[in-house]
Amino acid sequence: CMTPAKDQFQEELVIRPLHSGDIYASFQFRTLWDTDFLQEGQKKVSHYRLFPKSLGQVLSKFSVQELHISFTQGFWRTMQWGQPFIPSPPGAELWVWFHHTVSDVDGNWKELTNVLSGIFCASLNFIDMTNTVQPSASFKPLGLGNATDHRFLRYATLPREIVCTENLTPWKKLLPCGSKAGLAVLMKSEKLFHSSFHSQAVHIRPICQDEQCTSKAWELRQTLNVVFDHYTSGQGKKEWSLFKMFSRTLTEACPLASSSKVYVDITDNPELFELSPATPLLSQAVVLGDRRTYSVYDLTRAETFGQLRSFNLLLRWKGDNMLRPLLHAERYVAGFGLQTGEIHTVIYNNHPYRAFPVLLMDSVPWYLQLYIHTLTVTSKSRDNKPSYIHYQPAKDRHRPHLLEMLIQLPPHSMTEVTVQFERALLKWTEYTPDPNHGFYVGSSVISALVPSMVAMSTNFTQDQPLFSSFVPVKEESSYFVRVYTEPLLVNLPTPDFSMPYNVICLTCTVVAVGYGSFYNLLTRTFQVDEPSPPLAKRLANFIRRIRGVPLLA
Repeated sequence: CMTPAKDQFQEELVIRPLHSGDIYASFQFRTLWDTDFLQEGQKKVSHYRLFPKSLGQVLSKFSVQELHISFTQGFWRTMQWGQPFIPSPPGAELWVWFHHTVSDVDGNWKELTNVLSGIFCASLNFIDMTNTVQPSASFKPLGLGNATDHRFLRYATLPREIVCTENLTPWKKLLPCGSKAGLAVLMKSEKLFHSSFHSQAVHIRPICQDEQCTSKAWELRQTLNVVFDHYTSGQGKKEWSLFKMFSRTLTEACPLASSSKVYVDITDNPELFELSPATPLLSQAVVLGDRRTYSVYDLTRAETFGQLRSFNLLLRWKGDNMLRPLLHAERYVAGFGLQTGEIHTVIYNNHPYRAFPVLLMDSVPWYLQLYIHTLTVTSKSRDNKPSYIHYQPAKDRHRPHLLEMLIQLPPHSMTEVTVQFERALLKWTEYTPDPNHGFYVGSSVISALVPSMVAMSTNFTQDQPLFSSFVPVKEESSYFVRVYTEPLLVNLPTPDFSMPYNVICLTCTVVAVGYGSFYNLLTRTFQVDEPSPPLAKRLANFIRRIRGVPLLA
């Protein structure tokens, strides 16, 4: 009997043709390590094989219990694309659970954001207490432990963070095979960033390895989600392949991976699209409350690549169809002028006969001064009183507003949440270099247990695809969904920053002219200049000088 390895690595790619004609590609990389960074008295971990050392040292030094970080470019359009496997808001998002032994959580949080900023080459060092909140109910641990003390939780977003190649490169270096082998060879920057949506994330948490939880392990899950628009292919043809999407094909699995698979969602096949090459391997999984069927391509088998030692998938569309997601939300700013305004959050329950509660969390910067007495929640033109409200008011230049509410959504309804605010006038040193562009407000977060169409599996120890096993399922009748709204762009009262330049130019001109003239009068010496004789007199004196006669006076 062989002893199981202390660490293992799995990789998979899920391709889901969307009803809008676009392609959703989701990469999942999972590293399991049977060790404990936080156990007291344990010898310090010094040998790393598959788990990246840079992240392991971060977990150990800052006593991190869970870490979730994402970098997203673009906005996930739920109405056109459905629900993603793992949602994320535009920009950067970071939320961390610290171990209960940490005494200075704010100090660890500040140092951790600076370290992660260096690891991922991002602007996470701009996270401070003015944009950090402690949610009371919206972000529960996804791994071991049922922590309820939100003093050890920190959450922050940077909605203006731009995601590009310098963020993707260090993310790929965390993989055991890097981008040299396996599914990661498809991650070509110029293709990934030439897309409608791109999101990369890192999730670290402790999990159980068996049903009795007798053995524990640390799970590092790296995910990359990208949506390709069919119009970016150049001709608008609804025909896709791995080579067209990524400009590369697959030639081998990662040698360090115990599992390497490609899944293609064929639930709507053959009505919607045609897939080639065909595969006899099929798999069924319950994903987001719906039973889906997948064609499976195992990259650890030599027959998958054929005689050419190259694997390239081809998809051809046959028709169109549109399905509405059960839960959808959007947000916008109303009002006019630069003094007051109103934030509207609209939540849609598209289930025909089931009502369910949702947890809404809003983090609003301090310079938007909320009037919480104007908060209204309406469903079907009637007041909808939240059953739970947690509000933490902002402190100017110290912390943002935090608002959490538990709202019951009636079936087939639209629920609107509105609150009025007043814009603050900042100090002139607090404005960004481009203040007229506006100031960003992070996305609202909506968490819900949505009724499932089929029974969900609560056995987390059975062999499941990675994309369907991230969020633990506690009951068979519902599944957990987190939805992010659009970030807001709000204009603030902005002074005319060109006016100091005009004043400086005018003042310098007046000083130069006035002081220069006065200085010349004080320092210049004046002499009487005798007038020169007329031309006729000078000519006569010249002739007299030649003749040797006395000159005229």
